[in-house]
Amino acid sequence: MPGPVVDTAKPLSGPPPGGGTFLDRWFRISERGSTPVRELRGGLATFFTMAYILVLNPIILSGATDKFGHHLSAAQLVTATALVAAVMSAVMGVGGNLPLAVAAGLGLNAVVAFQLAPKMSWPDAMGLVVLEGAVICVLVATGLREAIMNAIPLPIKQAISVGIGLFIAFIGFVDAGFASRIPDAAHTTVPVQLGATGSLTGWPVLVFCLGVLLTVALVARRTKGAILISIVVMTVVAIVVNKIADLPDGAWGLTAPKVPHDVVDTPDFGLVGHFSLFGSFSEAGVVTSVLFIFTLVLSDFFDAMGTIVGISSEAGLLDERGRVPNIGRVLFIDGLAAAAGGAASASSNTAYVESAAGVGEGARTGLASVVTGALFAVSLFLAPLAAVVPSQAAAPALVAVGFLLMAQVRNIDWTQYDIAIPAFLTIAAMPFTYSITNGIGAGFVSFVAIKLALGKVREIHPLVWGVSVCFVVYFAIDPLQQLLGVK
Repeated sequence: MPGPVVDTAKPLSGPPPGGGTFLDRWFRISERGSTPVRELRGGLATFFTMAYILVLNPIILSGATDKFGHHLSAAQLVTATALVAAVMSAVMGVGGNLPLAVAAGLGLNAVVAFQLAPKMSWPDAMGLVVLEGAVICVLVATGLREAIMNAIPLPIKQAISVGIGLFIAFIGFVDAGFASRIPDAAHTTVPVQLGATGSLTGWPVLVFCLGVLLTVALVARRTKGAILISIVVMTVVAIVVNKIADLPDGAWGLTAPKVPHDVVDTPDFGLVGHFSLFGSFSEAGVVTSVLFIFTLVLSDFFDAMGTIVGISSEAGLLDERGRVPNIGRVLFIDGLAAAAGGAASASSNTAYVESAAGVGEGARTGLASVVTGALFAVSLFLAPLAAVVPSQAAAPALVAVGFLLMAQVRNIDWTQYDIAIPAFLTIAAMPFTYSITNGIGAGFVSFVAIKLALGKVREIHPLVWGVSVCFVVYFAIDPLQQLLGVK
């Protein structure tokens, strides 16, 4: 549901001259065709759609051990995850004025847990995350990151938006148990299947299916608050179903929908500041540490870039050249979020693609992100309530938002193969490899390869050349590590 196009020639933060309340002028709410109520609704929808990270991030990080066999405390990780998400979402809202919430990045936390930690201590691994954020901030300060974003052809940016739509819809289907990985995929050509056994079974999946039907019906009717209404209604339904059917907690996945015994919990800040900036260089070696930083930077760099472009495009905030408003400040804050995540031992934080749920509710400004940040701050003390919403109640929002982002595909000229093929590979690789970064990389590399094959070298921007080379290294990181003798 695109909004009005914004002129990036004028600043998009700070109160402009004119009438209206201070809040309206600071966030330019009326200028972007929104209202405070829409922003509040959007912030709520985004929070409830991404609140799963308060459960999932601690599970991933606490489920791994470092080189010395140490585990991180799950309770402390909940606090660290909520703290960084609260602070950086608010900073993104006030400083960047985009409806982008920030939290621990999925995929990045897995890299930290299962690639970095086994070769060093937890503080050493988190120190590398801090360095990653610092490198990104330097790239932003030099203007390189913004220049790269502006150098990307507009159709590729549109393809990124579409790919993200399919990706998050797929996340919704998988998280809800509607689709699942076949346990012994080696004996079949089909890697995923319907439900857990090839058919839909169990009450949780039924709740998800009803949620999808309710969400799409409300969206089709253009009901205000459609996504948020669906999340709340289906959470209530899930609680009732869980009570009547007396289902085991594991039936719902990570979060069982039940009224918590304790509403308030005391946050534990024990992991905040527990990092070693350069310990990994002596523990794992300089080459290994540099390669790890490179992997983190490249993944975070383009994951965030794809999310920022996709969300801004869906919100109708890109200008006629496909530029994101206030992009320099937004990218710098994203880099700070990565460093903050490492400093708090919550892993690298980044802009969240689930922010599209808020955009789907009409959010067009940073006020929505401030609302999301405030809810994460509240969740520091109300962690039991944050875990009430099961994925089966929240996932329908991702499916609906996937449809909304898919609409961008109409803007791509599919008759021009030199741009259409890279656009297709960008779109396809994201859900098929479960990674925004991989999709962007496929688009970059294929774009350069096709332009070379057609003899259109002059149409390749120098920065696109450079990024494509980086992605070749990224895709070939394993053989390069073997060549350098890095295990």
